[in-house]
Amino acid sequence: MNAIKIKGSPARGLAAATLGFFFGSAAISLFGPSATKLNEVMELSPSMLGLLVAIPTLSGSLLRIPFGASVDENGGRKSFLWLMVLSVIGLAGLSLLLTTHYPDNMEGTYWLILLFGCLSGCGVATFSVGAGQTSYWYPKNKQGFALGIFGGFGTLGAGVFALILPVLLQSVGFVSAYHIWTAFMILGTILYAVISCNAYFFQYRTKGFSEDESKKMATEAGQELFPAGNMKQSLIISAKIPETWILVIAYFVTFGGFMALTAWLPTYWQKTHGLSATQAGLYTAVYACLAALLRIPGGSISDRIGGLKVSMFAIALLGSVSIIMAFSSNWILSGICTLVIAVAFGLNNAAIMKLAPVYVSKSVGGASGWVGGLGAFGGFVIPPVLGKVVDVMGITGYYRGFFTFTVLSIIVLLILYFGLVVRNKNKK
Repeated sequence: MNAIKIKGSPARGLAAATLGFFFGSAAISLFGPSATKLNEVMELSPSMLGLLVAIPTLSGSLLRIPFGASVDENGGRKSFLWLMVLSVIGLAGLSLLLTTHYPDNMEGTYWLILLFGCLSGCGVATFSVGAGQTSYWYPKNKQGFALGIFGGFGTLGAGVFALILPVLLQSVGFVSAYHIWTAFMILGTILYAVISCNAYFFQYRTKGFSEDESKKMATEAGQELFPAGNMKQSLIISAKIPETWILVIAYFVTFGGFMALTAWLPTYWQKTHGLSATQAGLYTAVYACLAALLRIPGGSISDRIGGLKVSMFAIALLGSVSIIMAFSSNWILSGICTLVIAVAFGLNNAAIMKLAPVYVSKSVGGASGWVGGLGAFGGFVIPPVLGKVVDVMGITGYYRGFFTFTVLSIIVLLILYFGLVVRNKNKK
């Protein structure tokens, strides 16, 4: 292997994907901490505000599908870099717009802000690429561990920036805060470009070896998972497997929910409990970091006792605590509830990514695209729904909106039980 100059290792592949996704996932918090300030100069309705904080997750979710599947074709590095560059372009455009228009000339800029926010969200889509890359580096019995590390530390970016952005807004000003963010994203793109490398199979294939030769040599090097075909085939193969869609629905609620609340909670805390932007950012950061970090033990626990058991427990926990959240006007109780929700999100997100290569082993990249993409689409759908509840109910809607998660949890539990538990028993 050394004579052919193959580079990298599972640890290096995991480190690069995790680092890149850390920077990319930060866009989940692009507008959440600053939404109140933007609302002051743009006079947005709760629904428009919900769309604004959710817009980075539109591209961040849907682009996961083709880009996640492309891992089976090119190994992931090229796709990852394209998404990072698009995110840099979006952040640079947003920074320029704010430099020239904020705060006195913001009228008519709402749709431009949405456009640049959508571009900035491309970095969030690196999740499915990084997940596919990581899966190909690691054996089946370590998928939960590796994907837990990747998803856990990578998703920390959203929590860290939810904390940093309010501090920057206060210390250096609104416009300069986004200039600094753009510089961070450029740094992250460069670091990923320097560190990253594809799994052995893709490196051999790039050097001109046939599929069979590449697979044989990669197997000797320790690689266990291999792509089923090109991007289109990968999506088609995984789409024909019913378990793919069950995992999509479960991930829609918890990773989509994680993204949605990371964007929504700063507004929630300020409107319902009168917290400052910095305080709201701190509360949101604790929630987001806890949800992210729990993916690490969640992945290992899923390896030991099974991802399905972990998933069903987490979904039941989410549905239960959301009922309490919907009626709680006490900030301490609400704070505890958001932490429990973070636990549920973190555990289920880890469990679902563990189950993807188990149920859809023939097309890991395609499955990562569907699950990561359509699943994360919940991050775009849920905030406008929460905003609409506020439109209808007023301030009370900030509380009652959490019933959304209770309803979704019941649906997911039924689907998991009849789609996986009962179906697997019948197969036996």
